[in-house]
Amino acid sequence: MLELNAARAILSTIGGAGNIVSAAHCATRLRLVLKDPAAVDKAALEKIEAVKGTFLSGGQFQIVIGQGAVKRVFDGVIALGVKSVSVEEAKADAAANLNILQRLARLLSNIFVPIIPVIVASGLLMGALGMATTLGWLTGQSSLFQLLNIVSNTAFVFLPILVAFSAAREFRVSPFMAAALGGIMIHPDLQNAWTVGTGVKEYWDLFGIPVAKLGYQGTVLPILIAVWVMSHIDRLVRRVVPDMFDIVLTPFLTLLVSAFFALTVLGPAGRILGDGISVGLQALYTHGGVLAGLLFGGVYSAIVVTGVHHSFHAIEAGLLANPAIGINFLLPIWAMANVAQGGAALAVFFRTDDVKVKQIALPASLSCLLGITEAAIFGVNLRFVRPFVCAAAGGAVGGAFVVATKVGMTAVGVTGIPGIAIVEPTSIPSYLIGMLIAFAVAFAGSWLFGLKKGQA
Repeated sequence: MLELNAARAILSTIGGAGNIVSAAHCATRLRLVLKDPAAVDKAALEKIEAVKGTFLSGGQFQIVIGQGAVKRVFDGVIALGVKSVSVEEAKADAAANLNILQRLARLLSNIFVPIIPVIVASGLLMGALGMATTLGWLTGQSSLFQLLNIVSNTAFVFLPILVAFSAAREFRVSPFMAAALGGIMIHPDLQNAWTVGTGVKEYWDLFGIPVAKLGYQGTVLPILIAVWVMSHIDRLVRRVVPDMFDIVLTPFLTLLVSAFFALTVLGPAGRILGDGISVGLQALYTHGGVLAGLLFGGVYSAIVVTGVHHSFHAIEAGLLANPAIGINFLLPIWAMANVAQGGAALAVFFRTDDVKVKQIALPASLSCLLGITEAAIFGVNLRFVRPFVCAAAGGAVGGAFVVATKVGMTAVGVTGIPGIAIVEPTSIPSYLIGMLIAFAVAFAGSWLFGLKKGQA
């Protein structure tokens, strides 16, 4: 009954059931796709006892309820006439509310998030091997090192196949056809991409045009572009080929044409674009120094609010895959921004007299130390604005420090305390000091200036 009352109260503050296109829920949040987000009375909504916080992300209006209770409140909302859908269906409904930049970020996020666990696993092993060799436990010539090295770098060598398989779902083409295309782009008959620094050794002569016999091991953008083009070729071929020949001719023509374009046009163009982004960021990182860290660390949380940060996974993977770079120097900066949000939220916990805010702020602060910032950003810091600004300052100072001390990571996706596992062994002390600085600056700023008179 309490949950049904909470559901009624929630609907009354968001424009009623008629303002909801569809509803879903995850472990802690109601995820609503609204016809008119402007109809929400956010102040009244956040006064409801069951509501722990609200935010708009990815075209969905999300209401933090908490584990267990969210399912019961969701059932109440559905009982009051709202359409129930899965989380994936809600994301599809929400896409209509996104601008082009947000749609691109969502697309890249959907492609790379499923790949992150295997990249993290590889990065962890790379870090462990680096530490083992630094401490003299293993040598590069030992059989054990060579075996483990194969395990650790396989995900990056065969990254085009992983990206292709995941991208196929988003581009609506057969994942097995896409994986085959990825395999073609790293075929052993092609020169290994890791040796391109020594120059391209062989070329094809195709109709008088020289085409480098070069593989794309560890690359990201070439296969993304290739699978996108493949999806359009597939749909075009299906419109032309008679149904009775579809099972034979469609995959044959699709793969043949896609592979030809991938190796002669798309791959080289994608490599140039990807390398340009990676090298450009590295130049900014190298020559901008602490200013680059200040900028990136200061604005990262604001980018998180837009949801565009998910697209950074592709850029980070490109840094790791580029033989000339081979390290993720962006993720330590993001880690500082995330930890700073926790410092600001913890200061709010101590400064506020609002019991409900305290209930949110403490666990939200601790979750930031584990790399999860949404509760702190949307449930606490943005709510009072000034703590969010103080957290940005903490992220900027921490970001400047990790850039100045050249902290790098060997994978993507893990920040905060868990991120220690993928930090280069020699950089771990600097990473820890950077987190302490970011947290302390944000905490002090939020303690002194975070709450206006009357907000506490």
